[in-house]
Amino acid sequence: MSAPGIRARVRAEMIDEIKAVATKHLHSDGANLSLRAVARDLGMVSSAVYRYFASRDDLLTALIIDAYNELADAVDTAVDALPHSDFRGRWLALGSATRAWAVAKPAEYALLFGSPVPGYKAPAETIEPGVRPVRTFIKILVDAAEAGALRPTPGERLPRPTRDAMAFIRTDLGVDLAEPMIFRAVTCYSQLMGSISFELWGRYGADFPNQGAILDHQLTELADYLGLR
Repeated sequence: MSAPGIRARVRAEMIDEIKAVATKHLHSDGANLSLRAVARDLGMVSSAVYRYFASRDDLLTALIIDAYNELADAVDTAVDALPHSDFRGRWLALGSATRAWAVAKPAEYALLFGSPVPGYKAPAETIEPGVRPVRTFIKILVDAAEAGALRPTPGERLPRPTRDAMAFIRTDLGVDLAEPMIFRAVTCYSQLMGSISFELWGRYGADFPNQGAILDHQLTELADYLGLR
């Protein structure tokens, strides 16, 4: 292997090691990462870490992109395991896989969907990984609509501001779904993520011991609301 190839491999391995240590800090200390603390755990001087990540924000961005892609991969694996024509089942699988990933990786979930990190502004490169699960969800609806398995909503009217917002989303995602259907999708995805957040951050309390079962039923009810047959 050439010297440049060796250097690239060593650099990639060091980046992975830095991210692994930073992830441990994410679990123990939350998203307020310190490059100095990460360097200390690696046995490096802090200036050495800056050769791989120019700032704390760059390291956070790398962790965010990795987490978004891990979530999206988990969702896609679950959804793709079902027959293409099982539109309802694919939605249920998407919701269950999202919860399973969040329960297994609560710190990463909090990084993505919790309170904003003070002083951090996510750059544009986080957008596409972030919308991957949404695109998978929308594809289920588009597939169902094309197969005639998505019940129409005749006469459903949206207030003008809401309709305009849904039209913007439809254009942004490049999908051929009516504004009321986009509205239902937004409502259902918000419900999914909100229910998971309630569970992870203890908002349900002790009165709801089997929160996975609660979400399963919510997903079923939401499938009816979406019109998935």
